[in-house]
Amino acid sequence: MAMRFSIISRLKSIKYAISGIASMIKSQQNAWVHAVATALVVFFGLFFHLHDPQWCMLVLAIMAVWTAEALNTALEFMADVASPEFHPLIEKAKDVAAGAVLISAAGAVVIALLVLGPYFIEWFGW
Repeated sequence: MAMRFSIISRLKSIKYAISGIASMIKSQQNAWVHAVATALVVFFGLFFHLHDPQWCMLVLAIMAVWTAEALNTALEFMADVASPEFHPLIEKAKDVAAGAVLISAAGAVVIALLVLGPYFIEWFGW
């Protein structure tokens, strides 16, 4: 039997998602680094009065980093439950997931430099 759509269950799912984000931010030091970087990029984007296409690029980059961090955190939590003791394959899985975060963060830095770099060059008069 198919479940019927329910506003209450949709609101609960949003509550659970927000709880998951809060758990990630509380438990992951790198999430704080991402939060500071996000705040700085948004600040400078507002400061330099970016145009819509530039905002789209930055938002996509920010979203990619936060999504990778969230998936990495979820994998770490599940791996710790599945194998509380050290296991070399769990270590590799965690390393690969961390690598995905690094890839997305490096890409986000490149995008931020491409979008914001010209504004900083003009601002500093280089």
